Amino acid sequence: MRGENGGNGAARERPALRGRWPKALRLSPRSARQQSARPDDPLSPGRFALRLPERLRLRAPGRFALRLPRTRRVQRRLVQGVVAACVLALVPATWMRLEAGDRVGTTAEAPAREVAVVFGAGLWKGRPTPYLAHRLDAAAELYRTGKVKVVLVTGDNSRVEYDEPDAMRTYLTGRGVPDERIVSDYAGFDSWDSCVRAKKIFGVDRAVLVSQGFHIHRAVTLCRSAGIDAYGVGVDEPRDATWYYGGARELAASGKAALDALLRPDPRFLGPEERGVSEALAAGTR
Repeated sequence: MRGENGGNGAARERPALRGRWPKALRLSPRSARQQSARPDDPLSPGRFALRLPERLRLRAPGRFALRLPRTRRVQRRLVQGVVAACVLALVPATWMRLEAGDRVGTTAEAPAREVAVVFGAGLWKGRPTPYLAHRLDAAAELYRTGKVKVVLVTGDNSRVEYDEPDAMRTYLTGRGVPDERIVSDYAGFDSWDSCVRAKKIFGVDRAVLVSQGFHIHRAVTLCRSAGIDAYGVGVDEPRDATWYYGGARELAASGKAALDALLRPDPRFLGPEERGVSEALAAGTR
């Protein structure tokens, strides 16, 4: 048997295996002490522990806590990305305001056109929501003052239990607009569909559009892109939570609207031509 410092006797220690395991899989002495001190901890059932990066370490059972990067360079890039996203979101809305230009005003400023187009804005228990009711009130005023002869109500009727155009018709007749001067478009699923169908299905060439102020610029731009000589009446609303929600939603909708105006896709449902507007105009001349 060789001496204590040499040979391959039983007293010789085996060479350490340290360095052969990835650093993330090595046993942390501190973790080993914590594991042995808490053998019943469900998050540490065994003797060995993985050294996860700090941003992925468990902070609560079953949940990972992610931390934002701490370096100024990465933080600066994140801020730049957020600013760029905001700018890109504002570009379509700004373009539509410029495109609509001076073609937006009040009922008193609206020019005389044969047709008014009222866009749907939702129902509540089968009746127009306050915002839709205000649009219909403006359309009724346009009719009473002789600025329009026919009102085209366009909205969603994709479900049997949801019928925007009929609810709008009922509201208008209650405000003094004759039933024979109201034409319904049951496939106005969005603003672009309503504009295209007004032009291609109902033969509208010139119209006064009626909507809230935050939406009317988009409506005018889309209808002009669809080939309608459009003027928009923006209905004033109090600056409440609904108004701010509509304004924020308008930023998101402007991106799609810009694509619709540029690409000009067919509406979800086009269908055959209808003579409702021309017949209503003819009835008014008799």
